Amino acid sequence: MSLDRRAAATSSNVRLRGVLGAALTVMLGFVASRLLGLARNVVISHQYGASREYEAFLAAISIPDAVFQVLAGGAVGAAFIPVFTSYVTQGEMARAWRLTSALMNIAAIALGAVSATLAMGAPFIMTVLVPGWSAADQQEAAALARLLLISPAVFAVSTLASSALNGLRRFALASAAPLMYNLSIIIGAIFLRPLGVEGLAISAVAGAFLHLVIQVPGLIRAGMRYRLTFGRDLAGAREVARLMGPRIIGLGISQINQLVTVVLASFLVVGSIAYLSYAWLILMVPLGVFAMAVSTAVFPTFAEQNASSRHDEERQTFLFALRLILYLTIPAMVIIMVLGQPIVSLLLERGAFDANAAGATAFALAFFAIGLPGHAVIEIVDRVFYAERDTATPVRVAAMGVTINVLLSVVLMRTELSFGGLALANSLAALTEAAALTFVLDRRRGWLRTPELASFIWRTALAAAAMGLAALLIRVPMGALHSVTDWAAQAVLVLVVGGGGALAYLATSTALGVEDVRRVAALLRSR
Repeated sequence: MSLDRRAAATSSNVRLRGVLGAALTVMLGFVASRLLGLARNVVISHQYGASREYEAFLAAISIPDAVFQVLAGGAVGAAFIPVFTSYVTQGEMARAWRLTSALMNIAAIALGAVSATLAMGAPFIMTVLVPGWSAADQQEAAALARLLLISPAVFAVSTLASSALNGLRRFALASAAPLMYNLSIIIGAIFLRPLGVEGLAISAVAGAFLHLVIQVPGLIRAGMRYRLTFGRDLAGAREVARLMGPRIIGLGISQINQLVTVVLASFLVVGSIAYLSYAWLILMVPLGVFAMAVSTAVFPTFAEQNASSRHDEERQTFLFALRLILYLTIPAMVIIMVLGQPIVSLLLERGAFDANAAGATAFALAFFAIGLPGHAVIEIVDRVFYAERDTATPVRVAAMGVTINVLLSVVLMRTELSFGGLALANSLAALTEAAALTFVLDRRRGWLRTPELASFIWRTALAAAAMGLAALLIRVPMGALHSVTDWAAQAVLVLVVGGGGALAYLATSTALGVEDVRRVAALLRSR
């Protein structure tokens, strides 16, 4: 190997070690957050089960969630981080922090005003959102929504804080923020249960404030000085506004998609909204730990490499992250489909959450799992477009995905699948959206080197199939444990079957020449 090639390889390994280190830091935060999220769901399911009372909370919180996601949420990160990073790269920290202050002020006022308006119209909104419910149930959800609408403005400011810390590659406190939110809800579900589901809403609002407060010390240490400004003279503020426009539209489309699912599920059997919510939150564990964590960690690197026109490095970073995400999420999809029922029973089947609710949730989870790789690919490919300050392309593709989801949902919910059809529609739409995004990226950048990536995918899929077969073969002789409600027996079933399947996956993928595990291990050893 020539000196130039050896130096290039060394430089590439150094960059990828940095990406991997950041990904591991964020991943640890996501693991902690998702585990605490699971604990939250365990507590909530024990206290509320799949009751109409809990469904009222889910319907109510969907309104502030929609406000936050559309007007801030992913739009802030997608538009803010590239501009913030460009200031940091140029050494203009004063402008970077002034931009942060300006956007925090604008977000607090804008989302506060929108939330107040929606709070006044909450009763009418619920007649549209859950038309299949009784007037009394709609009124209960409206009252909860008014309380929960305090949180979007707080979350918007907190998300800007997280984005700034992530942009500086200070991931620890940003990763800790969701922990505080989940912890607050857990405490509320336990100690405020006498207040009914309103106690859950109070704890969610308190969690939003804790989400912000935990990050303040990190901002101070990073050198931020808050200013009462709207940044009208900052070119960066105008650039963020320009980038946010298409992203807001895209997130609006996505939230309509989520709300349509609630509307359709309100016509199905009581508990349908709760079953779908519990199943989705379980799926968010592998999606968050494997896909969102890696994507969050590499986004600042994408933005920096794009701003410096180091496109070959950006391509290497992307392919490394994409392969890692697929290598983790494809087998996760298989193992969830094989072990869905015992996983749900282990986590949730206690208290007010009975065996029927566990079976219904596992049914929805199996269909959601089909779309896990699709959702994961969307997370990483979207961020490539955001890094090059193109927020319009993901919007156009997302609009197609939402259209497919809504059409399939209306059809599939009328079949024997019922609420499972809504989950399946979500998965099929996610897979279609992921395929379309990667196609557009390959046409534009030529990064995917299709034959090589296709070879990796089929080898990984074959290894995952072997894992699924091994898991089924191990599970058959342990079938007696399947009907046992004792959590220890369920834990043994999940650990033994899941562990055996994982070993089969590692062995098969290695035998088929998938080198990603060895490459990651080598990078870790050289850290």
